[in-house]
Amino acid sequence: MRGVANDRIWAPWRLDYVKDASKDSADECIFCVKPAEGDDQANLIVHRGSRCFVILNKYPYTNGHLMVAPYEHVGTLPRLDRETVAEMMLLAQESMTILEHTYSPHGYNVGFNQGRVAGAGVEHHIHMHVVPRWGGDTNFMPVLADTRVMPQTLEQSYDALAGSFG
Repeated sequence: MRGVANDRIWAPWRLDYVKDASKDSADECIFCVKPAEGDDQANLIVHRGSRCFVILNKYPYTNGHLMVAPYEHVGTLPRLDRETVAEMMLLAQESMTILEHTYSPHGYNVGFNQGRVAGAGVEHHIHMHVVPRWGGDTNFMPVLADTRVMPQTLEQSYDALAGSFG
């Protein structure tokens, strides 16, 4: 019966992400700190543009889960200038082309989670998710075994994607 209080989507594998994301503050923003460190491989940054960069999600929904973020520390999309928004969209488009060539997904989830109530783990720095999807990429393992099956490590995903951008 839909709408009953017992309807739940359980995602226990997200607990580590939620705990990490709750540490988000304007002082220690991963989208500011990681590019500044300069070690793109260690920080999973697969591409740097002039206004934005592309980084692998440390807690991916699927292999190849990318995020496009501006270098500028801005919390909302409307506060970004047009040039930065344009570069974000171009990098999302290029990310999808590269993911298509590398992983042959059946579809994508692409978008922003602006604000904590909308699901933003890092709410003070706007970023766009580019998530490749396949038929059957959700299965019984997360529900029954509290485990997500990822067929590739983050390092292997980095090696597959880094250097593919123009």
